[in-house]
Amino acid sequence: MSIASVSLRSSLDHEPVSLNFGTSGRRGLVANLTQLEVYINALGELEYLQSIHASEGGIRQGEEFYFACDLRPSSSQILNHEIACHDLAMAIKDRCLSQSHLADMPRGGLVQAIEQAIAASGMRPVFLGNIPTPALAYYAFCMGKGSMMVTGSHIPFDRNGYKTNTAKGELLKHAEATIQKNVEQVRSRIYSQQLAESRFNAHGMFKDSANQLPFCTAEVADFFLQRYINFFVGKTLAGMRLVVYQHSAVGRDLLVELLRRFGAEVIPVGRSEVFVPIDTEAIDAEQLQTIESLTESAWKQHGAIDAVVSLDGDSDRPLILGVEPAIGSNSGKCCRVRFFGGDLVGMVVAEYLKADAVVVPISCNDALDRGPLRGVVEAKTRIGSPHVIVGMQAAVKRGCKTVCGWEANGGFLLGSTLICDGRTLRKLPTRDAFLPILAVLLRAKEHGVAVSALFDQLPRRFNRAALLKNFPHQTGRKIVRYLSPAEESIREITFDATNPNPKWLNIHAQTTRFFSPTLGFGAVAKINYTDGVRIYFDNNDIAHVRPSGNADELRIYAVADTQLRADEIVQIGVTDPGGILRILEKAVHEDKTEL
Repeated sequence: MSIASVSLRSSLDHEPVSLNFGTSGRRGLVANLTQLEVYINALGELEYLQSIHASEGGIRQGEEFYFACDLRPSSSQILNHEIACHDLAMAIKDRCLSQSHLADMPRGGLVQAIEQAIAASGMRPVFLGNIPTPALAYYAFCMGKGSMMVTGSHIPFDRNGYKTNTAKGELLKHAEATIQKNVEQVRSRIYSQQLAESRFNAHGMFKDSANQLPFCTAEVADFFLQRYINFFVGKTLAGMRLVVYQHSAVGRDLLVELLRRFGAEVIPVGRSEVFVPIDTEAIDAEQLQTIESLTESAWKQHGAIDAVVSLDGDSDRPLILGVEPAIGSNSGKCCRVRFFGGDLVGMVVAEYLKADAVVVPISCNDALDRGPLRGVVEAKTRIGSPHVIVGMQAAVKRGCKTVCGWEANGGFLLGSTLICDGRTLRKLPTRDAFLPILAVLLRAKEHGVAVSALFDQLPRRFNRAALLKNFPHQTGRKIVRYLSPAEESIREITFDATNPNPKWLNIHAQTTRFFSPTLGFGAVAKINYTDGVRIYFDNNDIAHVRPSGNADELRIYAVADTQLRADEIVQIGVTDPGGILRILEKAVHEDKTEL
């Protein structure tokens, strides 16, 4: 066979790994993210967008299509030996390759792949640079154009991905099956090309991978800031001293600018040129210690600090911490920080906006069901912004005027356009970190209370989340099935101690085996299966186990009557090797019993 007749697929020097949908968008290991794989998936999605009606957010050839990225090196740089060591080690183990061979297998450059896919679809690619996911989405929605954000969000450094928006909103779950058919058609088309004629080499990378990207125009960032400045005109944060933990968040400078425009004294700290994966719903003790140390230094240099705020990698999830004097501390510290989960943040923001419909996933703190918003809470959804968006759309159709939603990670979604005294806050039905940060600070300022005191006014329910990293997704799903009824349609089981249903005795026994009274849990009162396994106990504890939709991680969420107990639940959940999650992992591998 001549070289000219060799197909691209047969010439690849690696076994392609498909890039699949996660909770929201597509994510995968950098080692598997060839420009070829990203290009194939992006082109399939673009062709899907061109096939739907404009009323559904469809796009047309010849139009502008916007794209942007976060600050992960693999988002825009071509990497060789810099690929995460974990990826290299796994590839060596699985394929018996040498380190030197892998060094010749470049990865990264996702933005370049997206740009070329946009051009190949007949659209005009417009690169908006390093900007937050909500800034890209807001600008594109306002212009009536589609968009793609290259980001791995909060997940570890060795992973990345991208997220596609229609001209009107996020891609929703119902579209995924059709899109996947499109992707496979594109895959077949590209793979069958002759290697000599293909734009890709045997590594799955562009042969001309050195192409440069245009620079972002500053007007897009300012356009996003004006959304808040114009709506909250006349309001001020003057007199507040705030620490912004910048790390490697793509919106780090934009957040500083926004708070300063509202009159706050802002102290940026912790800026990093090395990517830092911050998961705003699973802040661990080490990360909190880092933030507290930076805040301590700022307090000593500048004076008392009112709050610490930050963002995750692509800046669609907020991190808000109260700062309190360390009264009576023997350590010599002058302050301590208090972390507030995103579901509590959402409650404060929704009350501030006077929401008449609230949509949240099942994982959120049940303080929402006990406070002033309980009368406007819609049916709980599965975890992920696409599910929350569907719930918001239903509320809008029903006639609700101020519709919002959020997730336990803090990403806040505005499902309807708000009008107040002639000012307009246009809807943004995708995760946003800037609105919740600004709303919480403005509310504390207007009420004349500390940020911590603002949260103390909420029903006294406390939550915490943690996770095990590098936990196989398939094993996580097995754990969920292990504690679930065989009938997948069942969403909730209630256990009556006085009149138990024999049908569920085995599930009750299995659940009690792992979440036992010896660990402080009460009797199992009910289990909800909307997304993962959420267990309610008669002592008011809640434990929720769920595999991540975006990475090989197994999460545990806890809600309790005290922060100490919520912290304890997640700690006994993720302790390695003897924690509940590891014991469950062992059980599903050893116990073949089918429930």
